[in-house]
Amino acid sequence: MEQLKVFAPATVANLSCGFDVLGCCLDSVGDEMFIKKNDLNEIRITKVTGQSLPMEADQNVAGVAVKSLLKELDSNQGFDIEISKKIKPGSGIGSSAASSAGAVFAVNKILGEPFNPHQLISFAMQGELLASGNAHADNVAPAILGGFSLVRSYCPLEVLSLPVPEELRVVVLHPMIEIKTKDSRSIIKQNVSLKSAINQWGNLGALVSALYTEDYELLGRSLQDEIVEPVRSILIPYFQDLDELVTEKGALGFGISGSGPSVYALCKGDENAHKVKDAMETFYSDKNIDFDLHLSAINKHGVKIL
Repeated sequence: MEQLKVFAPATVANLSCGFDVLGCCLDSVGDEMFIKKNDLNEIRITKVTGQSLPMEADQNVAGVAVKSLLKELDSNQGFDIEISKKIKPGSGIGSSAASSAGAVFAVNKILGEPFNPHQLISFAMQGELLASGNAHADNVAPAILGGFSLVRSYCPLEVLSLPVPEELRVVVLHPMIEIKTKDSRSIIKQNVSLKSAINQWGNLGALVSALYTEDYELLGRSLQDEIVEPVRSILIPYFQDLDELVTEKGALGFGISGSGPSVYALCKGDENAHKVKDAMETFYSDKNIDFDLHLSAINKHGVKIL
């Protein structure tokens, strides 16, 4: 195999109670990447469309992730990487993770799959380290594995795949403002109270249980964040108003997607999801803020070959 084209999906990380350890993969939003071997023993970013991204491999998350994989193989094989960027950087739905995940997935396939999907996560995390200053896995893991991913441990890295309730849908609203992940992380308190930590543990455990039992009501009650959301929500216009609105329209739960400014609502079934989507659209259209809006099922397979 000399070349490959892939779809690299967007993701929703944290899911309120799972900061840096929980994420899910979207089905309807993602980048397209075309990767092929070259004879130059170099990793080159040869084309980027849709967004302005660094063309130097050492400054591009896809290039950094691929170099990490090749270093582990002690390989000097060169690759050319083209990125059709449809996920806006700084949107909060895993833009850097999609590039990193798509790149290592494709290169691994071209080289005959020397690594399994779980092993690819650590290479993609190097792209996240470049993008945000922190090698977190809650976006890249679901982008590669699909579905819901839980990072049980970072050292050593251990990622678990969780079940996907069949009727679960995600509505994502992206206000057209940029919040850089590095900046969003910098305002988070480094110490939390024991009471808040206990509540957070309880919600995360309940959410995992709800996914296994397809208990949608429990899932909704579990989407509570006492640690990060109270701080980050002040950066997102009309956050509290949206929370009240989508809850009234039947959403299971609402929160910040990743580091923001995107927000997400989990819904049961297409009918409820469309009601929530329409309500969000009407509300934000009246506020004179440009936005993107997505409705998606959960992508169970992650990066896929086109």
